[in-house]
Amino acid sequence: MKCDILIKNCQVLNPDFTISTDCSVAINDTIIVDIGKIKEIEQKYEPIEIIAGKGKLLMPGFIDGHTHTCQQLLRGRVSDEYPMVWTRYLVPFESNLNPEDSYISAQLSCLEMIKSGTTAFADSGGVHMHRVADAVIESGMRAAIAKSTMDMGSSIIGTMKETANEAISHTEELYKSYQGSGDGRIDVWFAIRQVMTCSEKLIRTVVEKAKEYNTGIHAHLCEHKDEVSFCLQNYKKRPAEFLNDLGALGPNLLTAHNVVLSEHDITLLSTKGVKVIHCPRANLANHGFPKTPRILESGISVGLGCDGAAPSNLNLFDEMKVLRYGTMAYWGLTVFDPVVLTCSTLLKMATQGGANAIQHGDILGKIEVGKKADLILINIDQPHITPSQVLVNTIVEAADGHDVTDSIINGKIVMKNREVLTLDEEKIIAESKIKMKKIISRAGY
Repeated sequence: MKCDILIKNCQVLNPDFTISTDCSVAINDTIIVDIGKIKEIEQKYEPIEIIAGKGKLLMPGFIDGHTHTCQQLLRGRVSDEYPMVWTRYLVPFESNLNPEDSYISAQLSCLEMIKSGTTAFADSGGVHMHRVADAVIESGMRAAIAKSTMDMGSSIIGTMKETANEAISHTEELYKSYQGSGDGRIDVWFAIRQVMTCSEKLIRTVVEKAKEYNTGIHAHLCEHKDEVSFCLQNYKKRPAEFLNDLGALGPNLLTAHNVVLSEHDITLLSTKGVKVIHCPRANLANHGFPKTPRILESGISVGLGCDGAAPSNLNLFDEMKVLRYGTMAYWGLTVFDPVVLTCSTLLKMATQGGANAIQHGDILGKIEVGKKADLILINIDQPHITPSQVLVNTIVEAADGHDVTDSIINGKIVMKNREVLTLDEEKIIAESKIKMKKIISRAGY
């Protein structure tokens, strides 16, 4: 029997987070078609291409549930800065991007994500998102892309602020041009940047249009206290309550950060089936400790996001470690609970939680026959990983994005032996350096 790819002689991370050894996995078209013992699979299939799996662990690809590809060239700028970096750096930078800047920035983002084990992501939006979509299609990655929408806020927002009608129209144009492109890898979503910069009219229309197009909504929610204060002062409601009154809360809503949720907020999000994304490094550096144990206990699906590369990188291995130790220190140690956030739960966030958030939990996030072949291989035959008494724990505690050797997305090999096959790494890095200097000059800081 023919198959496109055979991953030969690897270990496999099972959906229940146990590990199977001495396995081979067959992929045909875009789908995992068989998983079994080495000899059984080898006798059954004639592959076009073989990936050596000896000394490697096969895992579902990580999914970054909240990022900003248009902020990639802001790397290193916003750390060790006094507030508000949003008005001093992020807005001047993003509002000065031209289409080619956004394209190069997205290329660099995709390159970094592929090399650290991420196979799909949700971008909450910036400017010139059609060029971001072009870069994603070229890279081979999967993405849910939104255009940043804001029709309120100070004059500093400048060109990023539009009327509600303009914001909706531009997203509709993006949807009609790119939805389903890249062999189905691109989804176009609507966005609510945050309640402080989006009017009731804009939010209501986003809800209506997302329903009309059967697509998702990406929003920042309860990221910081100022946002909650703004809602209480202007609407006499907390942000989650305000969005619920406008019809925004539902299974197709992805909310990023979720740091300052009240108990009632958590119940409301759970009841409505909202998908939650935590951005651990961004949250702990700027806003505080989310109620992660309580959110999980409520049954909410939780994923992880890097929130863009401006302060750090796009490595979800790092996000898992930070959330693990931050949660243990803040919620676990105080009540002597050493398993307040387990390693398997964190791996579930980085895989299935992200898949649920981008509305593909039925086809992504697990290694099972019939699922999409969005997979990564990790070199575990290294002194910082092997031997391990509990490999799942060691992957979370000790492994890193640099340990990812191979990446398959939608049944296509996009990285083999650390070489990205879809993007010109040397050219992208060289062009990014030039673009960064020009953007900084235009932004005037």
